[in-house]
Amino acid sequence: MEIEKLQGAIEAILFTMGDSVELSKIAAAIEHDEETTRKLIHNMMDRYDEENRGVRIIELDNAFQMCTKKEMYEYLIRVAKQPKRYVLTDVLLETLSIIAYKQPVTKIEIEKIRGVKSDHAVNKLVEYGLVEETGRLDAPGRPLLFGTTEEFLRRFSVHSLDELPRLNQEQIEHFKEEAEDEAQLRLDI
Repeated sequence: MEIEKLQGAIEAILFTMGDSVELSKIAAAIEHDEETTRKLIHNMMDRYDEENRGVRIIELDNAFQMCTKKEMYEYLIRVAKQPKRYVLTDVLLETLSIIAYKQPVTKIEIEKIRGVKSDHAVNKLVEYGLVEETGRLDAPGRPLLFGTTEEFLRRFSVHSLDELPRLNQEQIEHFKEEAEDEAQLRLDI
């Protein structure tokens, strides 16, 4: 099969599926190995950027998805009205950070780190599609485990969790000192 026809098949798969499609499934569909398929997709990604198209292909944890370029958002809202945008408050961002870095994690573990109940925050993050139940902990009561979703990767423009920033030990110590100072201020009040 010629390259244009293979890329056309890939484009049709990604467009039709809407969500991300695993590389292995795309490779099987076009009857090529994963390395060749990945090269074809990366060539398509480059071409889409060069040609200033309204869509792009993104890579999400060994899967690919076709989506609208951010620059085209203003044109979309003129047609479809403004899509519902979720506001991530400080509480939601804090909870999401804990889940992203500690996953899989239980609500109890989240609450131990935050120091307050986190039911509402976790439920909102699930509702927004940024967090999902990933199973149950093999412990008394079998509490739910939570982790991030592909939507989390999309929203924060990272290909995988490995791309999340890492804190160095100096930053961790600084944060601990700030938390201890804040805790002391609450005790003094």
